[in-house]
Amino acid sequence: MKRTFQPSTIVKKRKHGFLSRNKTKTGKAVLKRRLLKGRKNI
Repeated sequence: MKRTFQPSTIVKKRKHGFLSRNKTKTGKAVLKRRLLKGRKNI
């Protein structure tokens, strides 16, 4: 049986990256929340 997690940097960046987060209203909220928390990598 094939493993379910097949890592791909491109897919990861496109789905969960900064630019994709910044596109949506909720994504912007996520970034703001992480910024306020003091995350080194947002």
